[in-house]
Amino acid sequence: MSYDDELAERIRDVSLAIASGEDLLREQRMFGGLAFLVAGKMAVAASGRGGLMVRVDPEDVGALQAADGVEPMMMRGRELRGWLHVSSDAVRDDAALAEWVTRGVSYARSLPAT
Repeated sequence: MSYDDELAERIRDVSLAIASGEDLLREQRMFGGLAFLVAGKMAVAASGRGGLMVRVDPEDVGALQAADGVEPMMMRGRELRGWLHVSSDAVRDDAALAEWVTRGVSYARSLPAT
């Protein structure tokens, strides 16, 4: 399965609004999806399995996955620590998408430079 082009465009719009003026925002195809990186750190992605892949503080995963349509991100049968999969239905609304993208971008910004 390929990522949802329409969702990717919506993520791009929100990411550009949030990271306005940052020249460190870029896109990169990876894991069958389209990732959005801030200062080289992956923040969110249009997932190759549909929906949104969001980077979050690993300490917040438990509370955040209680929301409808949110589950731990799994890759090759293993849970990715600090990553959530948010279903397409859960981000159908622009405000919900903006909330998740903002969360991912904010967390990626908080990570130390490598």
